[in-house]
Amino acid sequence: MAFDFAFRIPAAKKIPQLLILAASLLLPGTAAQVHAATDPFYPSAAPQSNQGLPDDDDDDGKSWQEVKAQIPPAPQAANLALLDVGPTASMKFFVDINSISVGSDGVVRYTLVSKSQGGAENISYEGIRCQTAESKLYAFGQKDGSWSRSRISDWKRISEVSGNRQHAELAKNYLCQDGTVAGKVEDIRSRLRSNRPIKPGS
Repeated sequence: MAFDFAFRIPAAKKIPQLLILAASLLLPGTAAQVHAATDPFYPSAAPQSNQGLPDDDDDDGKSWQEVKAQIPPAPQAANLALLDVGPTASMKFFVDINSISVGSDGVVRYTLVSKSQGGAENISYEGIRCQTAESKLYAFGQKDGSWSRSRISDWKRISEVSGNRQHAELAKNYLCQDGTVAGKVEDIRSRLRSNRPIKPGS
């Protein structure tokens, strides 16, 4: 004798319940993926395989080559523009307007001065590559006006998830637009001098 222990739940009731459960599990991840795909500075945008970065090939098929960074003179107080990174930042950041340059490799380079609430000051010469949303540290400034080359030569993905989000603020609002450098050097300097971020769609 065969026994039938099947649950007698009408099919019309089971299917909607399964659909609701599946949607509740999939929608958050789907939304994150859509956000990631549309925002190059979104911290989880990159798959672990290639970090979501475009190939280092230019339109002419040649491999991208970084030019050698030329360290600028030590920053002067009169040339520093305040970079507002939000009320939660633990330090204040300033960009040396005179140090800003745009290389033939598409990298925007600049001197950044960071000051803590206790008065400590750090000086660094850095670069941002708009095409890949990455930043790089070239050198540290010393009190006597000299520079020490950084031992870390890797490009690092720019992320907004940090206490000091200065790189994301610079890239998104002053230096880059649609994966390219936003205008000429003087355009960038003017934005920073007047604290005038790039407007979306401009």
